[in-house]
Amino acid sequence: MDVKQFWDNIASKKIALCGIGVSNTPLILNFLAKGARVYACDRRTREQIGELADKLEAAGAELRLGEDYLSDLEVDIIFRTPGMSFYMDELSDARKKGIAVTSEMEVFFDLCPATIFAVTGSDGKTTTTTLIAEMLKAQGKTVHIGGNIGTPLLPEIENIKPEDFVVVELSSFQLISMRKSPDVAVVTNVAPNHLDVHKDMDEYVEAKKNIILHQNAFSRTVLNYDNEITNGFRDHVRGQSLGFSMERRVKNGAWLDQGGTLHMSYRGIDAPIMSKKDITILGDHNVENYLTAIAAVWGYVSAENIRKVAREFKGVEHRIEFVREKDGVKYYNDSIASSPTRTIAGLKAFDTKVILLAGGYDKHIPFDPMAPYVVDKVKLLLLCGPTADAIEAAVKADPGYKEGCPEIIRTENLEQSINIAHQRAVAGDIVTLSPACASFDAFPNFASRGKFFKEKVMAL
Repeated sequence: MDVKQFWDNIASKKIALCGIGVSNTPLILNFLAKGARVYACDRRTREQIGELADKLEAAGAELRLGEDYLSDLEVDIIFRTPGMSFYMDELSDARKKGIAVTSEMEVFFDLCPATIFAVTGSDGKTTTTTLIAEMLKAQGKTVHIGGNIGTPLLPEIENIKPEDFVVVELSSFQLISMRKSPDVAVVTNVAPNHLDVHKDMDEYVEAKKNIILHQNAFSRTVLNYDNEITNGFRDHVRGQSLGFSMERRVKNGAWLDQGGTLHMSYRGIDAPIMSKKDITILGDHNVENYLTAIAAVWGYVSAENIRKVAREFKGVEHRIEFVREKDGVKYYNDSIASSPTRTIAGLKAFDTKVILLAGGYDKHIPFDPMAPYVVDKVKLLLLCGPTADAIEAAVKADPGYKEGCPEIIRTENLEQSINIAHQRAVAGDIVTLSPACASFDAFPNFASRGKFFKEKVMAL
């Protein structure tokens, strides 16, 4: 089905869009403009949604709000929001009744005429997605960014040309129901995450794997050869298989040598690209993100433009983001670190011991792997939220832990953690918010948590 056929077909349909927020609002307005009858559905009340509810109603949407927002929906198509479990009872019941259950990304993939790069993984997705887009832009390409980053792409589908490039970040929740894969599929890594939503680790891994299962012989797959799970995906690659490694030379892909030079080996030719010292953003995990992006764009982007991005790209907000220096103390916002593996990467980015602010919503991920890094890299650990007990227990159970190393202080909330960090820090110290947990105990998302941290730090 082409784009015109799709919109012609939509004009006569009843459509339910689940989740009223910044990302779905353009979709709701777009479907209304195309003549569809749109139900805007959300678990929240009208008071919680606020003025946006009035705006959507004025545009012609019918609101379905509250706990029963999915009950007895008599529609033709349900667009689920990525955070909704594909297997939740209401959606399973809808499918049994013959209602199509889909998502913005699924439909976009079916209609998109351009070359699609898609990135998934437990960590590093957003930075890698952004790097790929920046490299393509540096080469002079027209680039559209979407998925978990940027704005919804489906409302823009009529403006996307075959010669353009689309770069999307995809979560496991989006991938679990995808039946089409991108032209270039990238898996940064896979580690335990979102186990509060997925029924088990196997379901999470299978969802990630879905990014490559529907590719063809003319596609490209880029996998992390240092990660046991992603390395295991190689057997499922149907097109060109490339990898990246921080630990060893790669025959086809990007790798880092012992001297700190990033290389790209491709069809028997090895090309040194740049030194890791040329990369502006902090941390070895960002060196890995560059290796990932280089393997993805090789042949589309010149080495010169890859180096240009490395020199000029200052990073993505909330990812080891420098906030300010106050009285000789540097403050960093790493609110994106919503899992232990992300916090490990954040701690390894610094050459000195830090004051760490951690804790938050419980995603049922073990903190034991993080404990040795906390013992080694943290001088003062400030913990708040539902996971504080579990993090403290993991740190104290580590064989390297000695009483008071690190010192652990429990706080009532993030604001108190910031204030105590400010009181205790001395010139030369680094204070970093790197929670190892999701934000949902106190904030709607990691971005609002990071903005709160920055506001309080700037007010010190």
